Amino acid sequence: MIKRVDHIAIAVNSLDEALGVFEGLLGVKAAHTETVAEQGVKAALIPIGDGEIELIEPLDAQSGVAKFIERRGEGIHHICLEVDNIDEELKSLAARGVELIDKQGRRGLAGKVGFLHPRAAKGVLIELAEKV
Repeated sequence: MIKRVDHIAIAVNSLDEALGVFEGLLGVKAAHTETVAEQGVKAALIPIGDGEIELIEPLDAQSGVAKFIERRGEGIHHICLEVDNIDEELKSLAARGVELIDKQGRRGLAGKVGFLHPRAAKGVLIELAEKV
């Protein structure tokens, strides 16, 4: 079951530069910064209400985020929705024919995560996250 919008992720070339822009614009400091090697990004979370804005910088030019920026430029990369049980949610979606990137949850900055293919949601990359 989808509980809420957890965060909106923005792909950026430079995390430090983007933090300066967004912290200045929003008047809020990042609550957490981490390198997530499994996803090939350095990321920061800026709390906004009961959600967050996640800034993601690619670690190398071959990563998915780097290729996204190359094709589309910096900007909104994905929307993350919090769920109760990531593995059950992914299994249920697969059973309904939804195209997935991940068939099982994996470690991510937002907890245990799994991605739906953008073709499943009109070109929007959707991340599902279970807080662990």
